Amino acid sequence: GSIGSLVMAVIVNDNDAEPSGRGNQPKNRRLWGMVVCHHTTPRAVPFSLRSACEFLMQVFGLQLNMEIELAAQMREKHILRTQTLLCDMLLRDAPIGIVTQSPNIMDLVKCDGAALYYGKKFWLLGTTPTEAQIKDLADWLLDVHRDSTGLSTESLADAGFPGAAALGDAVCGMAAVKITPRDYLFWFRSHTAKEIKWGGAKHNPDDKDDGKKMHPRSSFKAFLEVVKWRSSPWEDVEMDAVHSLQLILRGSFQDIDDSESKTMIHHRLNDLNLHGMDELSTVANEMVRLMETATAPILAVDSSGFINGWNGKAAELTGLPLEDAMNKSLVRDLVVDESVSTVERLLYLALQGEEERNVEIKLKTFGTQADKGPVILVVNACASRNITANVVGVCFVGQDVTGEKVVMDKFTRIQGDYRTIVQSPNPLIPPIFGSDEFGYCSEWNPAMVKLSGWKMEEVLGKMNVGEIFGSEMACCRLRGQDAMTKFMIVLNSAMGGQDSDRFPLGFFDRQGKYVEALLIANKRTDGAGAITGVFCFLHIASAEVQQALQVQKRSARTALDKLKEVAYMRQEIRNPLYGIMFTRRLLEGTNLSEEQKQIIDTSAVCEKQLHQILDEDNFENLDHGNIDLDTIEFTMGTVMDAVISQGMIRSREKGLQLIRETPVDIKNMRLYGDQLRLQQVLADFLTTAVRFTSSSDGWVGIKVVPTMKGLGGGLHVMRFDYRISHPGKGIPEDLVQQMFDCSREITQEGMGLSVSRKLVRLMNGDVSYIREAGVCYFLVNVEFPLADRDDSQN
Repeated sequence: GSIGSLVMAVIVNDNDAEPSGRGNQPKNRRLWGMVVCHHTTPRAVPFSLRSACEFLMQVFGLQLNMEIELAAQMREKHILRTQTLLCDMLLRDAPIGIVTQSPNIMDLVKCDGAALYYGKKFWLLGTTPTEAQIKDLADWLLDVHRDSTGLSTESLADAGFPGAAALGDAVCGMAAVKITPRDYLFWFRSHTAKEIKWGGAKHNPDDKDDGKKMHPRSSFKAFLEVVKWRSSPWEDVEMDAVHSLQLILRGSFQDIDDSESKTMIHHRLNDLNLHGMDELSTVANEMVRLMETATAPILAVDSSGFINGWNGKAAELTGLPLEDAMNKSLVRDLVVDESVSTVERLLYLALQGEEERNVEIKLKTFGTQADKGPVILVVNACASRNITANVVGVCFVGQDVTGEKVVMDKFTRIQGDYRTIVQSPNPLIPPIFGSDEFGYCSEWNPAMVKLSGWKMEEVLGKMNVGEIFGSEMACCRLRGQDAMTKFMIVLNSAMGGQDSDRFPLGFFDRQGKYVEALLIANKRTDGAGAITGVFCFLHIASAEVQQALQVQKRSARTALDKLKEVAYMRQEIRNPLYGIMFTRRLLEGTNLSEEQKQIIDTSAVCEKQLHQILDEDNFENLDHGNIDLDTIEFTMGTVMDAVISQGMIRSREKGLQLIRETPVDIKNMRLYGDQLRLQQVLADFLTTAVRFTSSSDGWVGIKVVPTMKGLGGGLHVMRFDYRISHPGKGIPEDLVQQMFDCSREITQEGMGLSVSRKLVRLMNGDVSYIREAGVCYFLVNVEFPLADRDDSQN
């Protein structure tokens, strides 16, 4: 038997894992298999050889993972292609066409047989149970799983089907979906052992099992007995395809008469950074008003994918009010299953700064809209940015094309009698024009007349490319030769059978006004299926969205100017700061007294504090308190000197006396912590107290009260209570509310106090503002470990 073994795992990505919705999350990994090297005697494998073997397994796992992902992509493409063909069959012969024509439902997922049970009739394909057994299966599903819309299992016996034994090993696994309250689609699989082949050593009749070991072939036979009554598992991508076909079939039994107006959202929301607090308030209010009153659905999510914006149109279409939509997950709660991967990709790219346009997604409906099915939107994904140009969320501006899809579905079913749709004066019908097989205009509906200004009799019979849409002398002039070439390619592709979806088309109407639209080109066929022309549908952006786009462009320009001003100010502040640093270093080299050296040291730590503020490149993290603190050794006396020096000039200008109460024994006490952040917050609270103290009050004080706490083992922590007090009425209550983030509007002083409070909390401290009779004060509590260890207690 084996005495020494070397076992190496082959690890691949787990493609069946639940997606996280965040692009920077690592993929889940799973064990694919193992490579085991046996030795009949004890043996120690050298480290270098083990490392080489592990590297070999990593390379093999990487190559294997690429093959698995490629196979998964090919399988998904095959499923989507088959699904498209099945949908086309449903439009002509629903639902029988998916089993009587080719390809059929067996081509959708890997299976040994499939069946349709519809209207008490049976259509069987491949290896299936008998009609009576399928009837028993349907009755069992209706009885035991009546509340479910389907069932998938690897073993009907394990699932509890009473007739599983009668089916034998020819039918073990089943996937079933309900298409009407009493009708089902079935897919069947045989046992796993049918697909598993022996891949070990050649058969040797002399090899026998004994009491100590089992021969590999005997072990393999035992394994086959275990899996004999089970099929291979149903993969997630296969079940997604099955559920998508289920939704399509259930939708084909509904009579949908609703048709809504179409609006096209053709814009890009750039960085929402505005110039100054006043302009921010004005433009923000205007943007909110436009979003709430827009006829286009607009929704927004934060960086984690949770809803933080939901306008009235989105609530109207989905039946979900604003208060219920807020803080829901867009991917998990609001998007239908078939659009999950699309929305995840949109979110990932937008959070990386890559904005996609004209992407179709489907949202769930709720309440009174639940019976109408999902809402179909064509959206633009726009990255929302803060003042430092960092992406903090995603905004989706969409157009409702549900009605247009209904129109197209009806048009496909009607085939010969399409004029009731094309020539209808109903304002809900979108602009439509057509082309015959030679490229001449064959249709020009009333909506197209209203959009372009050209009457139907003026354009019928003219060439769509060149005479109607073209350059110079054309009716609807395009912007340049490239635009005309692309338009011609779209029409020719549709004539070749390749439909074009959401192609951007811009042209000048009869009055010279530029019109932006999305073009959908579909082939037109006769009764025999031969292509006889092209139908083109246009979608136009609403006036509200165009106005919002103009406001956004102005906001982007002012935000860019603001960023340039901030960058200029930072650079210009650094130059004199370097001069101050150079002068200080020159003074350090001279013969200074102890008092002069202390002043120079105070100047140095103030310079470092200013450097740290100028180097702050992510204000959002600072505002949220998400920064890393430094841990250095410092003395409390140095900190207090720097804080007092920053408040001295302003207090002297107002004739105020700064009163400092610091115990002598803590001035040279050495501590561990972020000295510069402590200076920053104490100086901010001190200067705020000076700013709101009148000259007649006469003084502002800062008092430090230390308390030592023992941790054991000779270690101690010092707790410091800083009391920054001043007489009079104190700072305004609104400013106090801004410090605690309880006010909707915020000033520069309030922002500084808020950031300082968050920095104190980040240092495991707390801040409060207390009003007493005749005096008010900031109370700041922080703790720092002592740098000196008391070994006498150890």
